[in-house]
Amino acid sequence: MASMTMIQALNNALDLKLTDDPSVVAFGEDVGYFGGVFGVTKGLQEKHGSGRVYDSPINEGAIIAMAMGMAVNGMRPVAEIQFADYIFPGFDQILSELSRIRYRSAGQYTAPVTIRTPCGGGIYGGQTHSMSPEAFFTHIPGLIVMMPSNPYDAKGMLISAMENDDPVIFFEPKRLYNGPFTGDPHVPASSWTKHPKGEVPEGHYTVPIGKADILREGSDVTMVGYGTMVHVALAAAEEAGVDAEIIDLRTIIPYDVDAVTNSVKKTGRCIVLHEAPRTSGFGAELTAQIQEDCFYSLEAPVMRITGWDTPYPHAHEWSYFPGKSRVMQALKTMMETV
Repeated sequence: MASMTMIQALNNALDLKLTDDPSVVAFGEDVGYFGGVFGVTKGLQEKHGSGRVYDSPINEGAIIAMAMGMAVNGMRPVAEIQFADYIFPGFDQILSELSRIRYRSAGQYTAPVTIRTPCGGGIYGGQTHSMSPEAFFTHIPGLIVMMPSNPYDAKGMLISAMENDDPVIFFEPKRLYNGPFTGDPHVPASSWTKHPKGEVPEGHYTVPIGKADILREGSDVTMVGYGTMVHVALAAAEEAGVDAEIIDLRTIIPYDVDAVTNSVKKTGRCIVLHEAPRTSGFGAELTAQIQEDCFYSLEAPVMRITGWDTPYPHAHEWSYFPGKSRVMQALKTMMETV
């Protein structure tokens, strides 16, 4: 085992697959010589060569199209979109081509493409560098959508993505790259950064696609989230003194329905959390599924704690982010509901 940040764990996963599988290539804007904006691919071009790890033009449509062309010809490309906000020029390629190639070819072709992209706030990137657009991709049949919350899962999930024969959109929360943040408005980040590294096996391992992780068992309320929000849920439940069961989805689509519904049937209460805007966010899908499957077990309406229905504000980033105080208030309200 080694102590790694999420950045180091992702780098290690890419290094292992580039070493073990000659069909794997990694590319994107500044991925090669510079090692990526956040350093996830740092040192990989030097080790594996510019034919395996290289820079692309600033053209997201071309990046996705090139990855798909490689994939249907036997390669396993890992394409980086520099920020999740930039993925939309390639959205048509993902929707109309990449997600449908197995279906439209009756299984003659697969598209083992992994699209990595940093998402969420945490760096004062404002409206053009802070989006959490996962809900757009959960609506597209044929895609797998993943988001890790810790270094161990990040490595194992990325290896699973690279070894899978279907396309994967792999969101990486920027706020977690160097450690989990739980924070609240007007509180300096330095005062609420904890455990920047995690214990990660140095060799090959995988985290199953579609399998949630129950991070904390409890009987009072179920809290469901992914990425950064699971750390907020853990911090809020601990400070509020609530016996909360906390579920990290890990794979957003296909998500672990049984883990969620079995927990809600046990606790009778549920809070769904995500950083993306509230309206049509993935929390709405989770809430609908819980209502359909657990209606007669619910002792209170399902609550959603989310970002606001606005662009991500630069000056008020910590007020936009669903921090610990908002989640603690939701827990208080939930537990007082009879």
